[in-house]
Amino acid sequence: MTAMCESFFATLECELLDRHRFQTQAEARMAIFEFIEGWYNPHRRHSALDYQSPINYERSQQLWEEPAAELIGKAVNRPPNRGAVQL
Repeated sequence: MTAMCESFFATLECELLDRHRFQTQAEARMAIFEFIEGWYNPHRRHSALDYQSPINYERSQQLWEEPAAELIGKAVNRPPNRGAVQL
């Protein structure tokens, strides 16, 4: 957990704090919020997600889940095979 926190704060410092000077504490807070919610959380690549951003990972999962849901729905709603040989 400590390594994750250190990594986050290093990224925050490098990508935001070292590049900007803020006039007020409120301005700094808003910039940090926008950094976290606008870039860090949705767009940063994660090793646990096969080095994809959360947005791209969710899109890839939806592409896999929708066809699977269609197949499952067809299998469940398929009419019985009239010409099948019963054992």
